[in-house]
Amino acid sequence: MRRYLATKPPSTVYMGRDKHENEELIKYAWPQDVWFHVDKLSSAHVYLRMPDEMTWDAIPEALLIDLAQLVKANSIEGNKKDNLTIIYTPADNLKKTGDMAVGQVSFHSDKRVKRVHIAKRENPIVNRLNKTKVETEVNHEQERVDRLKKEAAIRRSAAAEKKKADLELARQREAEKAARSYDSLFNGAEDEEEDEGPRKSGRELEDDFM
Repeated sequence: MRRYLATKPPSTVYMGRDKHENEELIKYAWPQDVWFHVDKLSSAHVYLRMPDEMTWDAIPEALLIDLAQLVKANSIEGNKKDNLTIIYTPADNLKKTGDMAVGQVSFHSDKRVKRVHIAKRENPIVNRLNKTKVETEVNHEQERVDRLKKEAAIRRSAAAEKKKADLELARQREAEKAARSYDSLFNGAEDEEEDEGPRKSGRELEDDFM
């Protein structure tokens, strides 16, 4: 698998070496991966692994152009042509059926496919990316297992924090309820004393009796 390290802004970008490796990438793509390809022509399958704060429909323009140029440069036919359309979609929108050729895909929803136009090859961009190209061997299954473990740990931590916050909120509400109950009881006792009027002295009581 090939990784490219000089995108702007810095991002995780990778692609398969051939159609057989593309099959592996389709199978093991992450939920935050976005797939890029030349429209209607053969090309490399290029993936962007988005950071948490990024969404696929709001990829920064500079990064989008980097990825589109990379796809164009890795298309035998597309690299020779101007005015190309590059398509991209979340990796979980890729559809693979048993009757498809190796490396071939379609989409679950065409509405989740976006396009970017490339007028011509921009050599400075392609050269910058190619200078930081790294060939790596990846155990996709182990990478998937590690990712799922990490995500599960994050979910457990978030659930524990939520439980702690909920308990603290419940304690606060109980304390406020108890305080309101005490204030109500105290104010009620004061009201009863006021209703009784001023207390009479012993002499006044004797005068009343006489």
